[in-house]
Amino acid sequence: MKKVALVALGGVAGFALALGLLPQAQGAQDTGPYRQLDLFSDAFERVRANYVRPVQDTELVNAAIQGMVSNLDPHSSYMDAKSYNDMQITTKGQFGGVGIEVTQEDGLIKVISPIDGTPAAKAGIKSGDRIAGIDGQSIAGQPLNEAIDKMRGPEGSKVTLTILREGEKKPFDVTLQRAVVQVDADTWRKEGDIGYIRLPGFNEQTASGLEKAVRDLKKQIGPGIKGYVIDLRNNPGGLLDQAIQVSDDLLTGGEVVSTRGRHPEDTQRYDAKGGDITDGKPIVVLINAGTASASEIVSGALQDHKRATIVGMTSFGKGSVQTIIPLGEGGGALRLTTARYYTPSGHSIQAQGIIPDIAVSQGDETNIPKIARPSEADLPGHLVGEPAAKKINAPVVQPAPGKKYDDFQLSYALDLLHGKMTVAAAGKSAKAD
Repeated sequence: MKKVALVALGGVAGFALALGLLPQAQGAQDTGPYRQLDLFSDAFERVRANYVRPVQDTELVNAAIQGMVSNLDPHSSYMDAKSYNDMQITTKGQFGGVGIEVTQEDGLIKVISPIDGTPAAKAGIKSGDRIAGIDGQSIAGQPLNEAIDKMRGPEGSKVTLTILREGEKKPFDVTLQRAVVQVDADTWRKEGDIGYIRLPGFNEQTASGLEKAVRDLKKQIGPGIKGYVIDLRNNPGGLLDQAIQVSDDLLTGGEVVSTRGRHPEDTQRYDAKGGDITDGKPIVVLINAGTASASEIVSGALQDHKRATIVGMTSFGKGSVQTIIPLGEGGGALRLTTARYYTPSGHSIQAQGIIPDIAVSQGDETNIPKIARPSEADLPGHLVGEPAAKKINAPVVQPAPGKKYDDFQLSYALDLLHGKMTVAAAGKSAKAD
């Protein structure tokens, strides 16, 4: 045992030297990064030798890296080779699963939003739901990637999720049949003389989907088209380059977004090249508490350039940039938070979100307890946002009592583009809901 431990320590020392953490001349009595790696090596060997069952070295190392990275913030994580491959498949547009965007909170999996048209959405899974178990097994404390892997599987197979929901006294089970999830597929339709475009996320096809939607709607509606509603509600984000391209498609120029990292030289600015594909027609963008990350970049850019009217409720507030860093041949990758997003006016999205120009409730958000509304600011370990300018609390527009709408926020947007006043009532003031 002693000999094995010494060999392992020698390897850790060599690792530290290779990383430039330890000068060649330092002695064993020194503290700092080498001492911490020494501590890790000691723990590694003790677990390896004494745990109740044999464990593979890769299992211990993967768990150690995951623990190190996931402790930094809610969006940093380690992906083993399989998870990394799954992530690459997802960004290309499809995978087998139930269709929910999730994060981890208090040891459970929290639903950011279900993906349109998927088994989860059809079964009524909601933003803010917490998943406590999968197939009858508790997932408390389980790494996020492992829980996601359990929810994915072959098309047609079944999985049972145990759901905790605000307002429900007891957990309940929902059994879903997995399907091939078409991730973030744009959809569109005409609403009279207005084009409605739904962007549920940002993958490699999102910008081209938007461009096709605008072309088709121009043909369907003709020259009398009044404008467009772009629906970013419950859009959890995705690829930065697609958010930039979507913004570029709707702007004639100017900054789209900037990212600022740890060092001044890490700052990057992304500009629109010009060429508004809608020919300057009015645009209303719909957002809510499930609007996050890339969708907040688009909302913020269009709002700051006064290119669109933002309608809905304050967005999620995920204003951090995750960089995917591969870790060598077959070694998986790090998803590491490396910067923050800023809108063209210099507004930090992080833990603040995009505040709509007109706060419009779907009808029940203002009555839901705060804990049930997903928000970056509520996630344990989130990056603290920068101080925001003082906000003026405006009334939240709500459906008039007794009047029924299939989608009040959309009805309000359509009326706004037609220059009409929606039948509505003013409710509570609009805060970061």
